[in-house]
Amino acid sequence: MQSWLRKNRGEIICLSAFALVMGTDLRLPVVSILQRGLLASGLWRATPPASQQAGPQVQLASLRTDYPYPLPLLTLDGRPANLRQFRGKAVLVNLWASWCPPCLAEMPGLQALYQKTDTSKVAFVLISLDANPNKAKALLKRKGYTMPVFFPAAPLPAPFDSPSIPSTVILTPSGRLADRHDGMADYDTPAFRTALEKLGAGG
Repeated sequence: MQSWLRKNRGEIICLSAFALVMGTDLRLPVVSILQRGLLASGLWRATPPASQQAGPQVQLASLRTDYPYPLPLLTLDGRPANLRQFRGKAVLVNLWASWCPPCLAEMPGLQALYQKTDTSKVAFVLISLDANPNKAKALLKRKGYTMPVFFPAAPLPAPFDSPSIPSTVILTPSGRLADRHDGMADYDTPAFRTALEKLGAGG
């Protein structure tokens, strides 16, 4: 037995360290870092949303109708907000939580995309599903994220009621569903940013 332990000491140490990490508070950051590495491989790049097919006159007409998704929200400081206030822009809605490793893995890419995107054409709406809002706020402060983050003020309707997170929904300026992606993805690509801004410009 001792000879077997000596022979397999390296594997035993690795497995023990892995078990230790998985059973402690280190699990969340370690798993999210590993998943961030997977995103960096380029295999999880998000498919850019397609441009709108309708012409400008049809789009402007649709902007005068009721917004399809009048979703009530709360800002980080508890003020009421609503998804319909972003009418006229393409909207990237991302559902996440501070306890979700793949959510944390994709957030640096979302932050980078947010900083590069023309926000006169595109609105970012990150919706935290944390039961304790303070946990989400602490994460944002610790990481220095500046993306607009909200909390749901009512049950999430379709197409936001994803059975898993992270989940990202893209809306046209008139509030129509343009695209949806369930699971983590790398959104920080020139193609995705260009497609978002084109969608926001009525492309």
